[in-house]
Amino acid sequence: MQAGASEEKIGAVARAAESPLFGEAERAALAYAEAMTYSDRRVDDALFARARAHFDEAQVVELTAAVALENFRSKFNVALGIEAQGFCVLK
Repeated sequence: MQAGASEEKIGAVARAAESPLFGEAERAALAYAEAMTYSDRRVDDALFARARAHFDEAQVVELTAAVALENFRSKFNVALGIEAQGFCVLK
């Protein structure tokens, strides 16, 4: 957070679609990430087009890889009982 988003913005991620703290590109990236993450959702053509309106091909690939890696880590860590290391303190 020191070089990135404010605590206020991080706290508003769950409401990003309505929050004035987020721009359209951020909303598209978060919707894309959610569609990749929740098993009952998919990245459909409309959502892909929405992401492509803000990001070039290489950026979409990078976004996809980053989300996939974090999804992998979350499943891997939970299965092995790996706890948070204190890098992200949630209140």
